[in-house]
Amino acid sequence: MVFWPTPAGLQGSFYSIMAPKDNFSAQANLYKKFRPTYPEDLYQHLRSLVPHPELAWDCGTGNGQVAVELATFFTHVHATDISEKQLAQAPASDKITYHLLPAEQTSFPDDSFDLITVGQAVHWFDFAKFYQEVHRVAKPGAVLALWGYGLLSISEDVDTLIYHFYTEVVGPYWDFERRYIDESYATIPFPFQELPAFTGAITATWTITDLEGYLNSWSSVQAYLRQTGENPVTGLMEKVKTVWPQNQQKEVRFPIFSRIGRVEK
Repeated sequence: MVFWPTPAGLQGSFYSIMAPKDNFSAQANLYKKFRPTYPEDLYQHLRSLVPHPELAWDCGTGNGQVAVELATFFTHVHATDISEKQLAQAPASDKITYHLLPAEQTSFPDDSFDLITVGQAVHWFDFAKFYQEVHRVAKPGAVLALWGYGLLSISEDVDTLIYHFYTEVVGPYWDFERRYIDESYATIPFPFQELPAFTGAITATWTITDLEGYLNSWSSVQAYLRQTGENPVTGLMEKVKTVWPQNQQKEVRFPIFSRIGRVEK
């Protein structure tokens, strides 16, 4: 993997520290190919909250999806993740520096960032330690934006099958942190001055093959596979095929929720 030079003023080293759970390295290629992408409206909302978009930190960047979008209006973006395999999927850019670092302990100088973002990842962090690091590296008045997306919706008959799969089949294989997603981040601690949240949806047009690929990227599916030696998606897809013809496309919707705040010092 290649790491790009750190711009002047942010002399970061690239190393790994004892870090939280890494549930996505094993399926990093599936994650990049099938995970949904966030709508442009989300980034426009963030842009409206940051008057001077100079430096951003995208924490838990995964394959760099968010970092790439932030780089369109920030001078430079620093993107961190604990998964080297995920970072290896990220596109190179002279406006993005990727770091193999945990959220709770970075090498960034104090008072560095105008915006700190975490997309679909903060529930894996140690909240207290991460917020302490946010307070250290954020500029006074910087914005912290946390967001995620809930269970997908397609049609009543498909949704019924997926919900049963989500709760009953792989339900016991989700890490306990998944509950924060189910609760739309309403129950996470958030010791910041709240700003207007973004609410919207990710929408896409999928084939049944896209659905299968996406489900295989779930951490619970991978945990089920490791523990039983069987892929639970196979059985689900046999049922889905009875209500979703192979050559038919369907609209898929993921609800987005967020917590956005200002870092006061």
